[in-house]
Amino acid sequence: MRLTRYFLPTLKETPAEAQIVSHRYMLRAGMVRQASAGIYSWLPLGYRVLKKIEQIVREEQDRAGAVEMLMPTIQSADLWRVSGRYDDYGKEMLRIRDRHGRDMLYGPTNEELITEIFRSSVRSYRDLPKNLYHIQWKFRDEVRPRFGIMRGREFYMKDAYSFTLDYPSAVHAYNQMFVSYLRTFARMGLQAIPMQAETGPIGGDLSHEFIILAETGESAVYCHKDMLAFDIFTEDVDYDSDLQPIVDHWTGLYAAADEKHDPEACPVPPGDLVEARGIEVGHIFYFGAKYSEPMGAVATGPDGKEVPVEMGSYGIGVSRLVGAIIEASHDADGIIWPESVAPFRVGLINLRASDAACVSVCDGLYGQLAAAGVECLYDDSEDSAGAKFARMDLIGLPWQIVVGPRGVKAGTVELKNRKTGAREELTPESALARLSA
Repeated sequence: MRLTRYFLPTLKETPAEAQIVSHRYMLRAGMVRQASAGIYSWLPLGYRVLKKIEQIVREEQDRAGAVEMLMPTIQSADLWRVSGRYDDYGKEMLRIRDRHGRDMLYGPTNEELITEIFRSSVRSYRDLPKNLYHIQWKFRDEVRPRFGIMRGREFYMKDAYSFTLDYPSAVHAYNQMFVSYLRTFARMGLQAIPMQAETGPIGGDLSHEFIILAETGESAVYCHKDMLAFDIFTEDVDYDSDLQPIVDHWTGLYAAADEKHDPEACPVPPGDLVEARGIEVGHIFYFGAKYSEPMGAVATGPDGKEVPVEMGSYGIGVSRLVGAIIEASHDADGIIWPESVAPFRVGLINLRASDAACVSVCDGLYGQLAAAGVECLYDDSEDSAGAKFARMDLIGLPWQIVVGPRGVKAGTVELKNRKTGAREELTPESALARLSA
C-alpha cells in the first residue's frame, strides 16, 4: 500500500484524554478515533491489526474443535428472565424497548441465546460434545469508560460455549480451551499466565483468567519466576487426548492476581516470586447446569434418561488485545508490533521522493515484495526524512527498508529491525531475500 493513497491520520501531539500508553499510541498512530465515550471507530491501520488478531483466534479455536457461527448483537430480554440474569446483571446492560414495546438488550454476553439455540436443536448424547463460538461486537455500559479500547463500552470479543453430557466431558472441553488459549496468545508474541479467577456474573465454580505482564497493567499479579519460561509450543498437543497433564503443568506453580494473593500464605520464596502488573486478555468458565437447567437444555443419555447438559463459556477480548499488545510491546518512539499481528510487515521509506533513481529502486522493491506476499506500506510521500522515520517508528512495523540517494549510488539499502534497532546495509536483492524467507 502506498502511503499517499492510504488513510493514516497520525498525530504529533498526544491528546489530553489519553492516559495510558496504548491509548496514546493508538490515537497518535491513526488506529482509532473516539466516536463517543467508550466507543471508537477503527481506522484502516487499527482495523488491519484487529483482523490479524481475530484470524489467529479463529484458527486456534478451529484447531481445538470449536465451530464458528454468528449470533445477533440485540437479544430478547425474555431469555435473560428465564435464566434469572436480566435483573441481576446490573446497569452495565444496555436495555432497549422496540417499537412494539418488547424488552430487548444489547448483548454483553451470549449464554442465554446459545443455550436457546442448543436446546431447540440437540436431544441426544450422540450429538455431544459440541463447542460453538462466534466473534462479535458487544456492549457493556461502563459507568466510567477509560483507557481507550482497554476499558470501553463497545468491544470485539470471541466467546465460545461448550455443551457436554457429564462432568468429565465438561472438564475435557474446558482443558481444550485452556490449551487453545495458551497457543493463541503465544502466537501473538505474548506470554500469558493462567490464574484462578472469580466467576463474576457468568457464574460457575471453575475459572481461569489469562494475564499478560505489562508495566501499565490494571492489576497486581504474583507468580513463580519459572512460569515466565514456559513455552506451550514445546507441548505435543492432541486435542482429542487427555490434556490434563498440560493443564497441570501450567497451573502447578503459584500464580495469583491481587484479589487472590495472600502474602502471608504465599508458598513461593521471595527470591522466586515475580511481582508485576498484568492485563487480562482471556477468561474461561465452567458452570455446569447453571443455564441449561432453568432453560430446559437437556439431552438423553445412553440409559434413555434426560439430563441437563454441562456447559462452559470461554472469552477472548479481541479488541482489548490490540491495546494489551501495545502495553506489553512499545518504546519511547512508538509501538513495536510482533510480526504475527503487525498491520504491515515492512515499511518502505523513500528518503527522496523527487529523485528518479530512488523512486526506481523503491518501486522495484515494492512490486517484488508484493509478488512475494510480503505486506508493505510504502512511504512515497514528500515529507522530510525526519518525519518519515518518526512516523514509521510510531506505527511500529517490524521491518523498515530505507532507500536514499547515497545508498542507491552504492547499490545498497538499509534494513532496520524495529524491535532491536539493528541496522544493516544490504543490496536490494539481499533485503528482499531476507524478508521473503
